[in-house]
Amino acid sequence: MTVDKDIALSVYFIVTIDDHNLGAWNSCEGLGAEVVIEQREEGGNNGFVWQLPTRIKYPNIKLTRPLTSDTAKVAKWLSDSIGGKPDARTGTGSILALTSESKEIASWGLLDVVPVRWTGPSFNPDSPKVATETLEIAHHGFIDAKAKPSGQN
Repeated sequence: MTVDKDIALSVYFIVTIDDHNLGAWNSCEGLGAEVVIEQREEGGNNGFVWQLPTRIKYPNIKLTRPLTSDTAKVAKWLSDSIGGKPDARTGTGSILALTSESKEIASWGLLDVVPVRWTGPSFNPDSPKVATETLEIAHHGFIDAKAKPSGQN
């Protein structure tokens, strides 16, 4: 039995959307896809039901990290994509999974990324804990993470 020496025990994620580097995140949830299946019963065929793929759904991606100076980058991206630049409503993004030695182990390209929710830290002196932020994004599918968006060199 061979053992993969590239097993990621400690991973962090670098998130970039167009020309906005949103920094490193220590948690990434929701990378996935689901094929919606439509069932059709064929008259006279009682042996099975047809399972027909119809569309693909992509869950929202949730990124979490302790509060850092990169929070300002997230605020800038939110400002640009929600109410700022007219052509900045959606963007092409990438998520890189890196080991603690900064070795890339996986990457995902995202098409038409839009912000869904940003949640900042809660400050409560009665319950001191690490201040965290969470960014939730939606997208319309996966693309090659190494490809540049059209129109960029």
